[in-house]
Amino acid sequence: MLTYQLLHPEILAGLGAAGHGAQILIADGNYPLVTRSHPDARRVYLNLAPDLVKVTDVLRVIVGATPIEAAHVMVPDSGPEPDIFPAFRKLLPEIELQALGRFQFYDAARGPDLALAIATGERRIYANILLTIGVIPPRSGRRRPA
Repeated sequence: MLTYQLLHPEILAGLGAAGHGAQILIADGNYPLVTRSHPDARRVYLNLAPDLVKVTDVLRVIVGATPIEAAHVMVPDSGPEPDIFPAFRKLLPEIELQALGRFQFYDAARGPDLALAIATGERRIYANILLTIGVIPPRSGRRRPA
């Protein structure tokens, strides 16, 4: 048993196999995960029921487990920004959300850098986020083995 916040074995495996520059898609309940994510990405289905496991629940755990260097979000063609964006900003305070139109977002999520795609039961619309994994800097004062 792990004492760490992230316990899901498939998500742990997906993150463990990914590295700097790899991407993680956290998708809402309307997202067509099978057709709009890279076919080689590890897919995890957490969409048990509407609003049971939300995008923000998954994001909160992911940001505690891996460094994030970029975040792309899906935006509508017109109108105000989606209601979930303030929650994204709160969970990613140092990251500027990069807006992509719906089909641009789909194209990005089908790219070869997508390592992990997670479906949720989120009912808020445009609640999709594509994260890019950053680097873990070396600890200062620690010698590397020769």
